[in-house]
Amino acid sequence: MPEQQGETDELFEVKTQFYIGNYQSAINEAQKLKLNNPVLKLERDVFVYRAYIALKKYGVVINEIHGASPQELQPLKQLAEYFSQPSKRESIVLKLDQQVSGNLDVNNYVFLLVAASIYYNESSYETALKVLHQSDHLECRALMLQTQLRMDRLDLARKELKTMQEIDDDAILTQLASAWVNLATGGEKLQEAYYTFQELADKNAPTALLLNGQATCCIGQSKYEEAESALQDALEKDSNNTDTLVNLVVLSQLSSKTPEVCNRYLSQLIDSAPEHPFVIEFQNKERDFDLHAKQYALPA
Repeated sequence: MPEQQGETDELFEVKTQFYIGNYQSAINEAQKLKLNNPVLKLERDVFVYRAYIALKKYGVVINEIHGASPQELQPLKQLAEYFSQPSKRESIVLKLDQQVSGNLDVNNYVFLLVAASIYYNESSYETALKVLHQSDHLECRALMLQTQLRMDRLDLARKELKTMQEIDDDAILTQLASAWVNLATGGEKLQEAYYTFQELADKNAPTALLLNGQATCCIGQSKYEEAESALQDALEKDSNNTDTLVNLVVLSQLSSKTPEVCNRYLSQLIDSAPEHPFVIEFQNKERDFDLHAKQYALPA
């Protein structure tokens, strides 16, 4: 599906709300639009279904996308099934492996994003990059950059950011990517990242995604009170946002909160996202600690 290159992008507000994590607003804006162009209608539907997936309303996507739906929408049903049916993930990944190894339509950026997102979730970062590098679509480049940061390859992420800036320096995705890179760089760059998140929030809305970005910058600068304020605002907007809960767990430790406060956020995180990497790593560390504690325990 090609990107629209007209002077005015009728989907601009839908895309903006989606990219800053304001998913319900993206859906609402999309429903207001009266589009005649079939390409725009299809792209609108792509963002609507992706917003439902981000809101974890997988049933809407699975029920509405069927065999007769446009080819561009089919991967989104696959993504919804992947997230909603953990028992089927292995078979979904095997099917995806076959699709990726076959004749891949590199113009279908939706499939590339879905495939890379699944591989990213599976920690198959190299495979995700192999899928994404075939496209110059800005979203594919942004996901490449995120993947490189996840692999601690800040050097590659900086190169990717330059590519995105050459494609569209003013795009909101490019601005976000710049903030992510500055955040990973740390030091004086943390304040630049903070200003980017703040500017996007002022222009649009202070979403949980943007507030978490600001809070992470503050944590890196040891501004714990400011970080807590931003995270509490984020929690009000989405009480089950995993990034918010992870950051609150970390912040409660750094700011010497009582164990009860930390455990409360941790319990909420485990309840809402039992498969989150932070939760899995924490539980592994707990088991390791208990095992070592037994080895050194005094006999009764």
